[in-house]
Amino acid sequence: MDEEFLLLNPGPVPLSRDVRDVMSEPMVSHRSADFEETYARLQDGLRYVFERSSPTGEPTAAGGTPLALMGTATLGMEAAIASLTTEDSRVVTLENGKFGRRFSRIARRYASVDTVTAEWGESPDIEEVRAAVDDRTDVVAMVHNETSTGLLNPVAEVGEIAAEHDARFVVDGVTSIGGDAFYLDEWGVDIAVTDAQKALAAPPGLSAIYIADGAEGHLDSGGPPFYADLEWYSRKARDHQTPFTSAVPLVRGMGVAVEEIEAEGMPDRIARHRRQARAIRAAVDAMGLELFPTVKPPTRVSNTVTAASLPTTVEADEFFAGMDARNVSIAGGQGPLDGDIFRVSNMGNLSAEDIRRGVGAIAGALNDAGHGVDKDAALAAADAELAP
Repeated sequence: MDEEFLLLNPGPVPLSRDVRDVMSEPMVSHRSADFEETYARLQDGLRYVFERSSPTGEPTAAGGTPLALMGTATLGMEAAIASLTTEDSRVVTLENGKFGRRFSRIARRYASVDTVTAEWGESPDIEEVRAAVDDRTDVVAMVHNETSTGLLNPVAEVGEIAAEHDARFVVDGVTSIGGDAFYLDEWGVDIAVTDAQKALAAPPGLSAIYIADGAEGHLDSGGPPFYADLEWYSRKARDHQTPFTSAVPLVRGMGVAVEEIEAEGMPDRIARHRRQARAIRAAVDAMGLELFPTVKPPTRVSNTVTAASLPTTVEADEFFAGMDARNVSIAGGQGPLDGDIFRVSNMGNLSAEDIRRGVGAIAGALNDAGHGVDKDAALAAADAELAP
């Protein structure tokens, strides 16, 4: 293997040299002025990402509170649900993949849950959502970009239904925020959750949430687990602190990562992610493969994770061995999709050449596994989309 390892998994994603370097700086106390300055810079960067996630760079929120949590996005999901509910609350969740199912599993620990389901990779039925949500509903929770299947779910339409019934709206934007458009106010999102290791291109171990101004009054400090108390996190953040010991190196890394996003600019970053996703989809089509998800508007395909079906003639282990031989890592299917699909991430700070190399590796691995594809045609299809 002469080429460097290329990570095209849907998280963790590659880190820039500056992010890696800042994490090796000398340790400081998490209660020091140095750390407070670091956390303040991180808050500023997170505010930019959350509030400017539009193709034009226009504001997507009039105000709210960005918070960094000392745990991955599952902590953020749990903190959001637990801080907005009691055992008497009613939550409606949407499931059409692994992470929608995770929202349901979390919510069942805290409240009564009604679930609107669709097969993994299929679009949720908006009319079923409309029937499930009523004036008794306290919280509606869903995933925007379903990482397990490569679907971009209809947050705008569901948010409108939640608003009609004055329900709080919680959205997992883990693999969209920082890489695609996310309209906090327009979609009526009360709490948005994202993860460091995805489109933010930061080290694993942290997550971030955004609490809309109108949602803070609904937070209950008596309901959530001690470590997941958003009201407490919010209070401490006013002093650029977290309630407990902070992961200082990770906070530093995440701070640099969001500053790199601001330097690129969200409009250019969104355009780049969409361009790269089109290139991967075009290459998949040129190889004669099929995208896995079944898209029914207003659901769309993801712009940060592409899921494609493996040909039935290909053994998954043999295909992924071919990827390993080329020093390129992509992901397989999760749960019931294990062995049936592969998933390619274009999240973070990948270059056009990284995408080309990934496409070439997929074509080569398929050929090695006995499924002949035209590598040159796949690369040509990708190149046609990669040109700005």
